[in-house]
Amino acid sequence: MPKRTVINDEQIIQFIKDNPKCSSNDILNGLGLNISMATLRRKLVEISAVGLINAIGELKSRKYEVSQAYDIIRPINIDQYFEKEIDERIIQTGFNQQLLSNTLKHISLFTAQEFDFLNALQSKFVANSAKLSKAEFKNELERLAIDLSWKSSQIEGNTYSLLETERLLKDKQTAAGKTKDEATMLLNHKEALDFIISQPDYISPLTISSIEDIHSLLIKELDISRNIRHNRVGISGTNYKPLENEFQIKEALLEMCTVINSRDNIFEKALLVLVLISYIQPFADGNKRTARIFSNAILIHNHYCPISFRTIDSIEYKKSMLLFYEQTNINSFKKIFIGQFEFAVNTYF
Repeated sequence: MPKRTVINDEQIIQFIKDNPKCSSNDILNGLGLNISMATLRRKLVEISAVGLINAIGELKSRKYEVSQAYDIIRPINIDQYFEKEIDERIIQTGFNQQLLSNTLKHISLFTAQEFDFLNALQSKFVANSAKLSKAEFKNELERLAIDLSWKSSQIEGNTYSLLETERLLKDKQTAAGKTKDEATMLLNHKEALDFIISQPDYISPLTISSIEDIHSLLIKELDISRNIRHNRVGISGTNYKPLENEFQIKEALLEMCTVINSRDNIFEKALLVLVLISYIQPFADGNKRTARIFSNAILIHNHYCPISFRTIDSIEYKKSMLLFYEQTNINSFKKIFIGQFEFAVNTYF
């Protein structure tokens, strides 16, 4: 069989998965690669740098294994993934207990390059906001709050336009042809955001009671049950089944709070709360809304730029969330988070 000169990352990773603790020489020969050892080692360094594999030992005796973070952060082509219908996809149908109790305690969600990019954006936010007067900064927060209230509600099926949302939140003018619940949803978003802006320390440390309180603000005067659910809940578009038992849900939330509170990096905290509240589904409804508000609460509490999600496509958001439900893979959602943080820094401040 002729040897190959093209290096395929996925084939290298798959070989390492199939042959744990293999050497670079094992990989070279096992895949039949017609490249130099130096070229292969450079590629292995690149794959290791993004957290997909671990290199063990010194250069001459170095071995390779797939990282503990691999399944969570590996690239997945989301369009290709959803070409298969719901019953054709091979998924994790039940809640992944190990995710909270073990895996997330030992891995980094961002690469060093991604951290550098996000930190540079945060520095830009700090520099730009320092030039604003107190009133100007408040106005920018108000603008972002309107955009977030609109987009977060739109993701949940609300049909108010951005302009109609602005009129409602600023002037209390409801839009013709819209339901009362749609207006209530938007007003509740604004009230919840105003609360976390005025009380930025309320969510630190993160607790189950603080999550319940913010959820209560978001579902006020809507036909949605308050507090932790004690019934089964289904999610449209997936066969993933969240926890059903109230005590198990509370235990998962407590573990989530422990994981997030123990993290030092603010970006990881904000991303984790964004996906994990949605994944646990502690409430009968309003979970993703609560997650988006809490993600921003963490950013605001730590003087980081909040995000509005204004330019994210609702279908893309839902697909990325479904991918996390079914594979506990965060890669697609991480891209959304990074892109929306970049947008917020460059747009509002």
